[in-house]
Amino acid sequence: MAITLERKQGLIAGDGLLPVKMAQYAKENGFEVVAISLSSDNYRELKKYCSKVYSCCPGEINKIENILKSEGIKQLTFLGKVSKSILIKRPKFDKRAVELLKQAARLNDDKVMLMIIEQLEKIGITIIDQTTFIKNLMIPSGVLGKIQPTKEQVDDVNYGYWLAKETGKLDIGQSVVIKDKMIMAVEAIEGTDKCIRRGCKLAKKNACIIKVAKPEQDKRFDIPAIGLRTLKTMKRYKASLIAVEAGETIIVDQEEVVKFADKNNIVIMAV
Repeated sequence: MAITLERKQGLIAGDGLLPVKMAQYAKENGFEVVAISLSSDNYRELKKYCSKVYSCCPGEINKIENILKSEGIKQLTFLGKVSKSILIKRPKFDKRAVELLKQAARLNDDKVMLMIIEQLEKIGITIIDQTTFIKNLMIPSGVLGKIQPTKEQVDDVNYGYWLAKETGKLDIGQSVVIKDKMIMAVEAIEGTDKCIRRGCKLAKKNACIIKVAKPEQDKRFDIPAIGLRTLKTMKRYKASLIAVEAGETIIVDQEEVVKFADKNNIVIMAV
């Protein structure tokens, strides 16, 4: 069911360009964005498009809630990567965050995010679909660049797509690395780029990366996304192809990504 968007929007921003793009498009369409930045890498860029940018650590739940209340935020978007390693290191986790984690039966992605959403809903905040302001960044089906996949690569993609969907059912991760119909790596807590690095070291060269949405993907969080950093990791570790799920995956800087892929003989395809 479609929701009526408030003029003032909240944004919880992790790493990368994705939160910046959301803030940019929202501002261009007449919305005011207040951001809570969980990362220093895009703080300056966010300030160009947001009326206010607050800096917080992911575990400062009370501080984040107080900011949202004081700003009168009723609708909120989560965008950008937040390293799952914080669940191990727990830097600056306040007492409330620690207690919530203790109550959780499991600390996989969906459980943690749903727990956070539940806390925000208690104070009257609705978490909206991550793609609401950035639908133009979703990838249609087909090969995106000039480099076409071989039959062997298509076979690896078909196998990897099935495997990634199966691991997604278990909420393990969204990405797998395949070579010659063999599993080189399955994404766990480390994230996509480190999964690529781990799998490609085993494959030596010409590995295929497959990244998909979970079968029951909650579009309020964890929408699959790739960008230039992903392609640079692939080049460094000699991967030859990345396949993503069409209509369910975001490319932030598509023109640059495709140009980089063509220059470095990497296949990008959406299936």
